[in-house]
Amino acid sequence: MHIQLSGKAAEVVKAKVATGDYPNATAFISYIVLRADEFDRIKLERLRQEVNIGLDEIRRGEVVEFDLDDIFNEEVE
Repeated sequence: MHIQLSGKAAEVVKAKVATGDYPNATAFISYIVLRADEFDRIKLERLRQEVNIGLDEIRRGEVVEFDLDDIFNEEVE
């Protein structure tokens, strides 16, 4: 795979490789891609946990009914 970076992204990659922490641009980009994937998976898992909390609250009857139109009308007034 071949990618081309320009501007600030290219500068960041060059600077990171120059620190010696990464042997080359490919290693740095690979690291970033894998971290982004991990971040997305963690974010999705947290969202699922929050949804499950809400569903559990609904099952226990811990809900408050509301009318979305009333909420929007209050903000306008």
